Amino acid sequence: METIQWGIIGCGDVTEVKSGPAFSKVPNSKLVAVMRRDEGKARDYANRHGVPRWYTNAYELINDPEINAIYVATPPLQHEEYTIAALNAGKPVYVEKPMALDTASAKRMAEAAKENKVSVAHYRRAQPLFIKLKELLHAGIIGDIHYVDLKFLQAPLSDRDLQLPKVQWRVDPTLSGGGLFHDLAPHQLDLMLYYFGKIKNASGFSANQGGLYKADDIVSGSIMFESGVLFQGLWCFNVPEEEGTDKCEFVGSKGKISVSIFEEPEIVIKTNGKVSKITFDKLEHVQQPMIERVVQYFLGKNKNPSSAEEGVAVMQLLDAFTSKIKI
Repeated sequence: METIQWGIIGCGDVTEVKSGPAFSKVPNSKLVAVMRRDEGKARDYANRHGVPRWYTNAYELINDPEINAIYVATPPLQHEEYTIAALNAGKPVYVEKPMALDTASAKRMAEAAKENKVSVAHYRRAQPLFIKLKELLHAGIIGDIHYVDLKFLQAPLSDRDLQLPKVQWRVDPTLSGGGLFHDLAPHQLDLMLYYFGKIKNASGFSANQGGLYKADDIVSGSIMFESGVLFQGLWCFNVPEEEGTDKCEFVGSKGKISVSIFEEPEIVIKTNGKVSKITFDKLEHVQQPMIERVVQYFLGKNKNPSSAEEGVAVMQLLDAFTSKIKI
């Protein structure tokens, strides 16, 4: 392959700006077809984004001879089915996060990936801010890392929000594996694995306190890494609006680094009583840096930027924090 010619399965909201346009903007890459079950929406997406072809059947797209790579962007319920189908057709796959409904499903996908290539859309690890953060942590700017404290708190979804199709599937465990925790935490937990490596053990608790939907709306979790770093996280989607926060603090022997995972693109460093900041431009397409790396991997020019095995590790944490498995 000299050019990766992509087909997207599931051209929904996440592909409009975050990912879709980037497939034709990175070198040696082109988006040639999209699939959505709703014919009108599939045609509309293709027309608006200048995509040559559209399908309403995923298997017709997978078997399109001009497509040599697949991006699976459906709800997690279909990730395993379409990923394995694409791999069986000899086509590498870039699959959205969370990788699957649960750990067992992710493991089956990882097993199938041994015969081809799969990358998981843990795309924040490829963004300049989080690459710089890794450099700072490993350079010892704040000394030896002792612990990480993450708090992600949001106000409850409104009745109007819950009527939106793009929200409804995210809070239906049969489609998403969980609720908003499963939708957002993969980015945060993948970064912890990216920074600190292997896990010694992990556990957590979860509950549905608000009763607005079937999924749990509060989750707490702890990770002890083999390196000795302790992570503790709290996710609550049922707090007063003024209590909302997105903050991750890395505390070391010589200071502290604070970042927001989803909001302001800046790193705040506190050492010796002094505060400094490193700011970054907001990305037009947040997945573009990762897609560029995935393209290079599929072309055989670089290593896998986010492997299926790493996707399994994130799924294990999601399941451990919600008491589905033990690590």
